[in-house]
Amino acid sequence: MKRGNLELVVGLFVLLGLSCLAYLAIHLGKMEVWGSGYQVTAQFDNISGLKVGAAVEVAGVEVGRVESIKLGPGDQAKLVLRLEPGLKLRDDAIASIRTKGIIGDKFVKLSPGNSEKVISHGGKIRTTESAVEWEELISKYIHGKV
Repeated sequence: MKRGNLELVVGLFVLLGLSCLAYLAIHLGKMEVWGSGYQVTAQFDNISGLKVGAAVEVAGVEVGRVESIKLGPGDQAKLVLRLEPGLKLRDDAIASIRTKGIIGDKFVKLSPGNSEKVISHGGKIRTTESAVEWEELISKYIHGKV
């Protein structure tokens, strides 16, 4: 093989390898490059350790991710959730912060509701349940304030 052909084959092989690596990084890392789906917001009094990128689940099935966390009005945590496009979240939906296992990761659990009205892109989940802080509950129990 001539030197020019060999360099071309090696270059194509390297490009193919880098493309495969990028594909695996995006899909195994659950990154969303083009941001499909729709966004809704929810405000919580306390999110206690929830991170950007945390799972959003309905009935134990992952249907989205936490896209951003900011301090909103009234010193509440404002979450932006990116949900799958086919999900129909009702107006009376409830968002809760939960923990997987005793010392597991935090995630957002959605109860979809039964209302006729659907929350559209950019809408807000009105009913939320903040995270349970075990340290605070144990402290109240120990000091007899339960």
